[in-house]
Amino acid sequence: MRPKNSSPFSPSPLSALKVVALAGGVGGARLVDGLAQVLPAQNLTVIVNTGDDFEYLGLKICPDLDTVCYTLAGIANPVTGWGRINETWNSLESLTTLGGPGWFRLGDRDIGTHLERTRRLKLGERLSQITRDFCNAWGVNLTVLPMSDDLVQTWVYTDEGVLPFQEYFVHRRCQPRVSGFSFEGADQAQPALGVMEALGLADMVVICPSNPWVSIDPILAVPGIKSALGAKFVLAVSPIIGGQTVKGPAAKMYAEMGIEPSAPAVAHHYHMLLNAFVLDQVDAPLATALDDQGIPTLTTHTLMTSADDRRRLAKEVLEFAVKIMEEKPPERRNSI
Repeated sequence: MRPKNSSPFSPSPLSALKVVALAGGVGGARLVDGLAQVLPAQNLTVIVNTGDDFEYLGLKICPDLDTVCYTLAGIANPVTGWGRINETWNSLESLTTLGGPGWFRLGDRDIGTHLERTRRLKLGERLSQITRDFCNAWGVNLTVLPMSDDLVQTWVYTDEGVLPFQEYFVHRRCQPRVSGFSFEGADQAQPALGVMEALGLADMVVICPSNPWVSIDPILAVPGIKSALGAKFVLAVSPIIGGQTVKGPAAKMYAEMGIEPSAPAVAHHYHMLLNAFVLDQVDAPLATALDDQGIPTLTTHTLMTSADDRRRLAKEVLEFAVKIMEEKPPERRNSI
């Protein structure tokens, strides 16, 4: 278990908390949006997965960064959770009519984001600075950071060979059977500017209900980030409800690697880091096993279908974390 901090935790109320959220994908973006409704903007920093970034049609695409930023800005497609609201598809239709690849759907508004990001990257600017400027333009006041300004690429090991993540996820529609993952370039990457500073100042770290394998693990693979979490109170929210995921292939990945997809499987994935865990009410019978392992658990409704759901869950997560911290200072489960 983690050794006790030298000083007790005492920030109150919730608005005084300094929180770092690790996120990727739609579920992560939705909880981040809830946290943004509860916390002052200056007290919330979001570190976003960039392992699934790739180049398409000559453009730099950052799917998780854009999903998080679009959601916070209130311009995400409310049906899909990704892409832009009120999108049009003229460019894509013209492209495919001419015989170009259309497997990764880029809407006209979305393309503008990628064009400007690509232009500035080619000028030598950092992804973190570009993201900050985009957030300012969209009215997002909190700090959103890529996990690294360096290139990290997620590769998926499957029965059809080793595939780049977007080839597996979008082009192949997650159909190949998965056996593992690697994060090319992670060992040489550095945390983006501001990442380590935010972690150093944080009262707690929230691991959002994102895919543990391909949204959170790439973040933790960047040198320095995982070790920084060892000194922090870390709470994770399960993306698996009743053995299934709301969106994405996390449950399928667990099953194909011989692990029963469940909330406890997610907790075990993070067990060297965790101080607390949140799972859905559907999985309430599983909470006892986690409590017996020394992981305090909160059972609640984790499905976020509205803005009110996001705010409620975020508030419950933070209140639960504060309660645990006040009762029992963070302990390290092992050296990381």
